[in-house]
Amino acid sequence: MSLSGVDFIAIGEEKMNSLKKNYQFRFVYNRGRSIANRLLVIYSVKNGCEENRVGISVSKKVGNSVVRSRVTRLIRESYRAKEKCVRTGYDIVVIARASAKDASFHDVESALTHLLKKQRLMEEIKAPLMENNGE
Repeated sequence: MSLSGVDFIAIGEEKMNSLKKNYQFRFVYNRGRSIANRLLVIYSVKNGCEENRVGISVSKKVGNSVVRSRVTRLIRESYRAKEKCVRTGYDIVVIARASAKDASFHDVESALTHLLKKQRLMEEIKAPLMENNGE
């Protein structure tokens, strides 16, 4: 399903809004802030909507199509797991570096979480204080 050049990726019951078109990626590259770590690079820019749009880029430098698809799935699932904690209203592009081809899911998830926190896109979820009743 497409709405104004934006495709939806079905994940379970929910749909993740994604960036697909070249001009959408270029806008985020040109106007957005970037930050990187060993595995990933993230660009983000406000989009004026009430939801996030995510684009994932994995170049041929990372590996063959099987490897690129695996890395894409790892990134998508990592984002999906953290999506409830991510501030809304942003276009986010995640770029995989060549070192991501050997990374586990846990590595990709922690790298993505680290970058989202550095970009201040993660909302801190405060755990309820445990009351110690003298026990």
